[in-house]
Amino acid sequence: MKTLSPLLLAFVAGLGAAATAEAGPALERIQASGRIVLAHRESSVPFSYLLPDGRPVGYAVDLCLKLAEGVRKKLKMSTLNPQFLLVTPANRIQMVAEGKADMECGSTTNNAERREKVAFTVPHYITGARYLVRADSGIAELAQFDGKTLVSTKGTTPLKSITQANNERALHINIIEAPDHAKAMEMLAAGQADGFVMDDVLLYGIVSARPDAAKFSVVGKFLTIEPLAIVLPKNDPELKAIVDDEMKRLIASHEAHAIYERWFMKPIPPKNKALNLPMNYLLKDFWKYPSDQVPY
Repeated sequence: MKTLSPLLLAFVAGLGAAATAEAGPALERIQASGRIVLAHRESSVPFSYLLPDGRPVGYAVDLCLKLAEGVRKKLKMSTLNPQFLLVTPANRIQMVAEGKADMECGSTTNNAERREKVAFTVPHYITGARYLVRADSGIAELAQFDGKTLVSTKGTTPLKSITQANNERALHINIIEAPDHAKAMEMLAAGQADGFVMDDVLLYGIVSARPDAAKFSVVGKFLTIEPLAIVLPKNDPELKAIVDDEMKRLIASHEAHAIYERWFMKPIPPKNKALNLPMNYLLKDFWKYPSDQVPY
């Protein structure tokens, strides 16, 4: 993850040239209005979600507020008021692409398809599918599911990925579908499955809400890799440069690490329970050389 191939570097350079071809109106809009519009999600815990009183909070929201302050300082504005805009998974990209939001602060994956419409700053989280098992199972990696049963949720990327891996590697795993995450967890707890494959951040969230959380463990290497990043307008190179520089500063100063600790390792509202999700090795390695370019 620390070096890119010459071919990918050439491709990245092309992306950069395309991005600077036309400056977008975001900075002009921000300066003229004295506000910056931050899009947020309703229930993407702990990245971006609403408290019972309607206030948006979360890891990505805190990062966006820091980035907004960086924009204020760079533009030498005395004040810059954040304005929050609720978005959904269906319209989040569109809201930024149409200039209705200056940033989307959530859990959006930076991938090639989305980069055709919007831009992304440095990833603030890298997730992927792993395996939830009973702590006394002795299972620590994918190969140990040989001859055992894995459950995943219908219609998800992890289900598709584990099915493909099972066929390609002849792992002899019995893969079953559950209609939702709750049912999959129920099947694992009842011994109807030996593991539950899903994005690790979701697995930690599911387990943290259980009174018997200590009976379960998230194990194994990542089956899939998804870099999550704050979304920016595609043709606003000046705004993107400010945000990228500020994001890198937050990482270098370890302010970003402190924000991570707050939302992933400490009790969070409204139930004041901790996810207890240490920073994974993928994000640690990526933040050693932070970049907005991802090889995915």
